[in-house]
Amino acid sequence: MNRFVAAERALRTAAPHELLDAVRRVLTDGYAARSVELFMADYGLTVLQPVSVLPHTTEPIAVHNSAAGRAFGSQEPHVEAVRGGLVRLHLPVTVRGDRLGVLSVTFLDGDQTEEVLTELTDVAQVLAHEAVVAERDTDVYMRARRRDRLTLAAEMQWQLLPGRSCVRPQYELGAQLEPAYAIFGDNFDWSATADHLMLYVTNGMGEGMEASLLTNLAISALRNARRAGLSLADQTALADQAVYAHYRGHCHLSVLMLDFELATGRVSVVDAGSPQMLRLRDGVVERVEFEAQLLLGMFDETDYVTQELYAEPGDRLIFVSDGVYGVASPKGEAYGDAALARAVQATRPLPAAEVPRAVLRELSGHRGQSSSDDDALVVCLDWLGR
Repeated sequence: MNRFVAAERALRTAAPHELLDAVRRVLTDGYAARSVELFMADYGLTVLQPVSVLPHTTEPIAVHNSAAGRAFGSQEPHVEAVRGGLVRLHLPVTVRGDRLGVLSVTFLDGDQTEEVLTELTDVAQVLAHEAVVAERDTDVYMRARRRDRLTLAAEMQWQLLPGRSCVRPQYELGAQLEPAYAIFGDNFDWSATADHLMLYVTNGMGEGMEASLLTNLAISALRNARRAGLSLADQTALADQAVYAHYRGHCHLSVLMLDFELATGRVSVVDAGSPQMLRLRDGVVERVEFEAQLLLGMFDETDYVTQELYAEPGDRLIFVSDGVYGVASPKGEAYGDAALARAVQATRPLPAAEVPRAVLRELSGHRGQSSSDDDALVVCLDWLGR
């Protein structure tokens, strides 16, 4: 049997919690690997956490200054020379553009031929698919992603998310929430078909569990309406009714909703609140304004209308919550449009998946040593078009 086929079969038939054991066996037996380690990116995207039996037998690896981190950031295999005539091959573990982690495989120098590299890159992709499926039945990979303990509100928010990045021929998406282990109200959601991409950027009211519960209700209502085939305006109206029916106007929620037509770049938009959108086009950053409508849940039976714009190939769209543009420096200066524009310009060379984290690092520098009293969301969409 072909060794790649054998590796694929072993991963697909392994118990959910035994994927690492399965990939170790097939790479040791079929590819003469000396050691195999799997690392998952933590929620803050600062370290790669080892997948192993607790307590961890391997130390976390920094994302930004390590060989494994280079493979994670570039999404390309990276070869690292180690002692004793060995080399370590770091392979991105990614599924449909969602960056999960890195598979690190050690060989005797000279054993990692071009054929081996190609096959192991494919093995890492199969592993990524199986890890996503396995998370329905085991907490092993969720636990491995945690550098610290999540608050209950953050647990609920991360469970709502579709992923942190996505790549398709027409677009690339990346998003990040901070503080990663204590978020409560901000959220994003996306869903694609053959012809459309729908993107929601949400800024919840309140703090802690109350904010998380409010956002959960709104996102669930939006998904329910979307999956029933309703238009963007009708989705907003249904979610508005659901929030109002429960809170009777005492709590409400901001959301910016966009429906991209993949063939043309035409975008239908409903702006119901505070999330902001910036566009980088032909080297110029500008804020895109929409007609503001009522927040979800403020009043009973609110009607919403869509507006339109067009995305052009090469556009970079940045979406931020008020926890980004409203953050004050130690001198009381708001982050604002000018600082955001500088951050967007500074991150032009980065792929969409890396932009949110880079912008949030800029934001942390602006805020200084003071801790944030609000969570922050950044979403980046690179429009490639057809």
